[in-house]
Amino acid sequence: MNLSRLHHAAIICSDYQRSKRFYVDVLGLIIVLEEFRAERDSHKLNLALPDGAQIELFSFPSAPARPSYPEACGLRHLAFEVVDLDVAVTSLRGKGIAVEPFRVDAATGRRFTFFADPDGLPLELYEADTKPP
Repeated sequence: MNLSRLHHAAIICSDYQRSKRFYVDVLGLIIVLEEFRAERDSHKLNLALPDGAQIELFSFPSAPARPSYPEACGLRHLAFEVVDLDVAVTSLRGKGIAVEPFRVDAATGRRFTFFADPDGLPLELYEADTKPP
């Protein structure tokens, strides 16, 4: 097997327009493809990060809520690398997004923090190894 990178992660949301605004307007992801699949009564939105990795945002009628506390088995969170954690957090807070206090990864010494999407999905910001000069 020759895995080369993560291509995409899929997220099911409870309110398509609210989540679309969050991922596009708050996080700044780029819309690649947007479609409504009438046979499934479902929206599908492909969003790209600068490195080409994508998030597929889906809506389905009556999707059950994601168990968070206690944490359920399965995907725990999505982590995004940022060049400057202070700038990223200031941007999020300026848009009304609650962000947890910074933590430090004991293995790498890099800072990180968590915040949540509109459905409470934990999202992590992980600071890149080096900041630009």
